[in-house]
Amino acid sequence: MTNKFTSSTSRIFFSLLVFGIISNGYSQEEFKDKFKAVPPKQKELKSKAVVSKIPEPPKVIPYVAAVIPENTFVVPKNDVIVASDVYRKNQDLGTFKTTSKTAKVRYRDAAYVDGDRIRTYINYKVVDYEVLLEGDFKGFEITLEKGINRIDFEALNEGFAAPNTAEFQVYDDKGKLISASQWNIGTGYKATIMVEKE
Repeated sequence: MTNKFTSSTSRIFFSLLVFGIISNGYSQEEFKDKFKAVPPKQKELKSKAVVSKIPEPPKVIPYVAAVIPENTFVVPKNDVIVASDVYRKNQDLGTFKTTSKTAKVRYRDAAYVDGDRIRTYINYKVVDYEVLLEGDFKGFEITLEKGINRIDFEALNEGFAAPNTAEFQVYDDKGKLISASQWNIGTGYKATIMVEKE
């Protein structure tokens, strides 16, 4: 059984609930027509000027023909250095005595290799018509006759640096050095060694 207190409390609660629902519905209807949404603020977009990074083409300068003064510099016909008068003569390389039956004659370019060429003679007879002097020794062996044996070296040119230069050596049949020296001669001249066999 319910008592009066419980019954009146339930009625009050029920009344408040109904009143709340009605007022809520009424308040929503009241604001429904009057509510207006506030539009968002629109910012104006500012455009920036684009600067071109491509350089301007260079200015074209018209061609003007220049007048070049006449060249007075004399260009030599070749770069070969001509020997001075000091080397324009035959050169005596000395007389040497030996009891050897043979002699070995060796020669090479005395300075830097520059294309020096020679012709060799033994007792006025040509042994080699043309020899290119190089950095290494080359030569020949001769049988010595009793008395004077003449060896001539004739300069056929002076290479690129005058004069014709060479280092020479003469050995006996035992490998002993008889003579060693150098020649410096102009084109067409001779350097002469005399080997006397005793």
